[in-house]
Amino acid sequence: MDFKNKAVVLGANYYIGLSTIRCLGRKGVHVTAVDYDRKTAFALDSKYVKEIGIAPHYRNEEERFLKFLIDYALMQEDKPVLIPTADPYVEFMEAHFDELKKYYLFPQQEKGIYTKMLDKDKFYDFCKEVQAPIPETVSLKEDNYLQKAEETIGYPCMIKPTDSPSFVRVFRQKMFRATNRGELVEAIAKAQGKNLEVFIQRIVPGFDDHMYTFDAYINKEGEITHWTTCQKYRQYPINFGASVYTGQKFVKELYDIGAPFLKKTGFRGFAEIEFKKDAQTGEYYIIEVNARITNFNAMLEKCGLNMPYITYREMVGHPLEEKSIQEDTGIIFWAEYEDVYAIRDYVRSGQLSKAEILKSFRNTKAPAIWDPADPKPFWKFYRQFFVKMGKRVWKKALTRRG
Repeated sequence: MDFKNKAVVLGANYYIGLSTIRCLGRKGVHVTAVDYDRKTAFALDSKYVKEIGIAPHYRNEEERFLKFLIDYALMQEDKPVLIPTADPYVEFMEAHFDELKKYYLFPQQEKGIYTKMLDKDKFYDFCKEVQAPIPETVSLKEDNYLQKAEETIGYPCMIKPTDSPSFVRVFRQKMFRATNRGELVEAIAKAQGKNLEVFIQRIVPGFDDHMYTFDAYINKEGEITHWTTCQKYRQYPINFGASVYTGQKFVKELYDIGAPFLKKTGFRGFAEIEFKKDAQTGEYYIIEVNARITNFNAMLEKCGLNMPYITYREMVGHPLEEKSIQEDTGIIFWAEYEDVYAIRDYVRSGQLSKAEILKSFRNTKAPAIWDPADPKPFWKFYRQFFVKMGKRVWKKALTRRG
């Protein structure tokens, strides 16, 4: 098939962008990869990148970045398909929704839906409105919120941000954990000191393998056309981090909860609902929704669900046939770099044994970065890594001498 519309992929300094580029390029789509730093954007070295766009920073030079995208679109004969691969790019698209819709194709049809998914205050209000299963949550806007949190949630509990990308940018973690009132008050003050809004939530009991996902594509008519479910095995940082070792695992109950929920949101395109299964009751709770391509996109592609290409084909008016994976394929996503640190911390904390770790590696894997047919991004990434490590070691050595 001759594709006239180019795909503009936002973000090339992380493996989500890399897998998105590969998913489209392998299908013959012209990929224009956009990032703000050529040195750190290792995905730009992929052989599937046809054009490179070094753009102004999406946050530091927001208006210039918008102009960059519009100017690029104006130079094309056909509207490009715009695909964000990180939350900050989704936020940018929401902020400039109307302008970008004039020049680009992307699934979302209504402004405000992205915000509903990304802003945790709005998201949990919506969950309560549609009676979706979420962990007990207390807002700091409520009267006597400390007392309510202790009565309805107890300790330990989580202090989570309403704006996750901003929180992670400042603290390099997704949340705070408190085991008593003193730690709770301190965590709230720490977040508020950086002008970040937070709320308090119950920690659903269960090890990291109690984390599951429902990954789906919702078409223009609001129907779920492609989907599967997955189970996390390891995360980094451990217990409250991102997927580093996740497998496709069919769990019908996740579809039964997730499909009706996504339809009610009005969301269009690819979305991923994260669940946690309560180890004591067996109930599944919705934790959050990712409104962009998932971390383990490479694994979904290997299972037969090429979500970036599914998105592209619908946007250019040639949607693919519906498909779902309703059996266990045994395929595992592996973020090899982060998993090394995760394994270290799981073993140190006694949560996993070395024997359990070794046993887990028997499955077929979809690596985050390595691809023998497209090796340059892998070597670029690890060259950068070893340079950074060398600088740290040298700096420590100089500090000791001083």
